[in-house]
Amino acid sequence: MSTLLIHNAHTVATQDDARSELHNTSVLVRDRQIAAIGPVHTLPHTADVVIDARHHLLIPGLVNTHHHMYQSLTRAIPAVQNAELFGWLRGLYPIWGGLTPDMIYTSTQVAMAELLLSGCTTSSDHLYIYPNSVTLDDSIEAARAIGMRFVATRGSMSVGQSQGGLPPDHLVENENAILKDTQRVVERYHSAAHGAMTQVAVAPCSPFSVSRDLMKASAELARQYGVRLHTHLAENDHDIAYSREKFGCTPAQYAQELGWLGHDVWHAHCVKLDDEGISLFAATRTGVAHCPCSNMRLASGIAPVRKMLAAGVPVGLGVDGSASNDGAHLLGEARQAMLLARLRKSLEAPTRDAQGRTQFGCDTAPMEMTARDALALATRGGAEVLGRSDIGQIKVGMCADMALFDLRSLQFAGAAVHDPVASLMLCASANAAYTVVNGRVVVHDGQLTTVDLWPLIEQHNAMAQTLAARVG
Repeated sequence: MSTLLIHNAHTVATQDDARSELHNTSVLVRDRQIAAIGPVHTLPHTADVVIDARHHLLIPGLVNTHHHMYQSLTRAIPAVQNAELFGWLRGLYPIWGGLTPDMIYTSTQVAMAELLLSGCTTSSDHLYIYPNSVTLDDSIEAARAIGMRFVATRGSMSVGQSQGGLPPDHLVENENAILKDTQRVVERYHSAAHGAMTQVAVAPCSPFSVSRDLMKASAELARQYGVRLHTHLAENDHDIAYSREKFGCTPAQYAQELGWLGHDVWHAHCVKLDDEGISLFAATRTGVAHCPCSNMRLASGIAPVRKMLAAGVPVGLGVDGSASNDGAHLLGEARQAMLLARLRKSLEAPTRDAQGRTQFGCDTAPMEMTARDALALATRGGAEVLGRSDIGQIKVGMCADMALFDLRSLQFAGAAVHDPVASLMLCASANAAYTVVNGRVVVHDGQLTTVDLWPLIEQHNAMAQTLAARVG
């Protein structure tokens, strides 16, 4: 039975129900779970692995609820740098048609390396394009090799341009084949056990790329196997217009009609979710993956996150695809979520208080999302959205998923001496000094321990050039 000791952490942001913050505290890990938390003198000083955390902030491992990892191969493609969502997709579909199994494996590891270095320990991924014998297995094998806790979603597209959909016809799949393969990967890889390292969710891509029948059949299949459901919803104005034209309703109403609301469902983006939609999501505990950087990059809008949270909608964070964000630093994503929520509030029209005094949006905007609120979204929020009760907190019995940040780093100079936890969000986003997944140290002194990073990057860059050249 292996043990790990986080010895004498400067500050521990537990994210427990009270959001307790502890000082000069040690955490003992035994057999991949947190076994004890307490003052230094109450815990052992030795273990199989010991991390001296005297100058470090310890937080639960960050949780990423939405990604398209293969897109790390098509970051900063010139033709779509300034496109909105639909134009961006139309420009990239032809390139993605050249993806191969090796490219999926390598790009998944590159994306996960970036996440792990940012302190992220659990990530979902939405793979919805399967050309050239690509399978979801390629992503799962990459995750296992690099050591990340993984929720692999079996995405799909079945409605091509000739049927009124957005993707080219040659990139969509037969719906019976989609359902058959989805069943296969669920049966082969999904685990519902406490501490599961691999889970599978059912994830038709979007209302504009799959049929009503596939959405319904996917929901039935997922509930038959007790796995989660995921898709994109209400991402921008074109998305809303498509739903109204094709289905005669809003995206939230469409989701309700198809059985795509519930505690076992989470939707990406929801930038344009209206008040009715928020109420539907709250009443059914339907989750949202908030992707602020992607929403800004594609000019999709500002999601009403505070309104969602106030209503009771579970909300987590997602870095989204590496070609709509061009970065996958989850700590940076949390910082952007905090800043963007404040900006949204500042843009509201002035109101008058009870004494008749004018109150501008900027007067209350800084409290719209605090640094600690943003950290909660990135940890417990993400865990709830993914249906995980075993991650997202530093608490006895939870999985040993943690990230440590060195408070002596340049980013924290003049800040951590006042408030280490707030500094994590208010200052420039730092990389983790240590990242622990399932009790295993996968980032040590800022370096990955599970893959040789520089050869991986070189291979990835060569693949990116090859992929783009095929349609150049």
